[in-house]
Amino acid sequence: MNDLKWVRLTISTKSEAVEAISYALTNIGIPTIEIDDPNDIALTMEKKNKTDWDYIDEELLKNKDTDEVHIKAYLPEDTPYEEKIIQIQNSLNHIKQFLDIGKGTVKTDILHEEEWANSWKKYYKPLKIGKNILIKPSWEEYTPRDDDEVIIEMDPGMAFGTGTHETTSMCLELIEKYIAKGDVVFDIGCGSGILGIASAKLGASSVIGVDLDANAVKVAKNNVNSNNVQHIMKLYEGNLLDVIDQKADIVVANIIADVIIELSQSVLEFLKTNGLFIASGIIRERLQDVKEAMDKNGLDIIDLYEKGSWCALAARMKE
Repeated sequence: MNDLKWVRLTISTKSEAVEAISYALTNIGIPTIEIDDPNDIALTMEKKNKTDWDYIDEELLKNKDTDEVHIKAYLPEDTPYEEKIIQIQNSLNHIKQFLDIGKGTVKTDILHEEEWANSWKKYYKPLKIGKNILIKPSWEEYTPRDDDEVIIEMDPGMAFGTGTHETTSMCLELIEKYIAKGDVVFDIGCGSGILGIASAKLGASSVIGVDLDANAVKVAKNNVNSNNVQHIMKLYEGNLLDVIDQKADIVVANIIADVIIELSQSVLEFLKTNGLFIASGIIRERLQDVKEAMDKNGLDIIDLYEKGSWCALAARMKE
């Protein structure tokens, strides 16, 4: 059997630009990414205490610039990757107009498949979010602390969305706060499926997840099956709300401000009376733009969370 080799494109950036760059990579046809963010490790270590897990390897933070994040995109060796590098650089030039992207450099190297297939696992550990949500990778052992704990087993498999990033954790907290037993939930741009799986485990009767990225849908399906919620959550590859023809109690979108602004124009068509739109991935500098779009399109913001440089909100139809 031939040893498959991959081209690794490593983008040096900052935490606040991770969501926007990841979304841009998906749009230019690069679904397989790895995010190496020292801040995610530090965040998990901060959350540790003597009643929690204590097996984060602190060596992972040694000799790392905690201000620098590496987004690694992987392409088969026979891909015309020079064209992709140009597209990436154009995307970075656009994103840096409204976000600090740090160095914004793109480095290229070649490696064997086995070298990257499992390397990211060392950065992904159990994490408590909200009141009762516990995100656990399948390869880690974990004993539930109490009966109310909602354990979500996640293998991101290079699809963005592990729960560690502020935008994802805020979404999970808002879902936990507002979901009611029997709710119908739509997860727009579902990535790894984490938000939909959490909704299913928190009592939703039906969850639909959609994503443009075929790889993300594949990974999400694996995660759905691992969590035994396949009877509740269905996944589709498609362009946001184009594949949905029903209404939900909650629509959740963890994307970027521009897409949320666009969604605000049509989301009410997909919400039941008193339905809730939970939106995250909003960089603080774009929050006012999102607020104005919500107001213009008949949505009242009823809750707002802020973590680091990011914001998430919950909105309902104006009375």
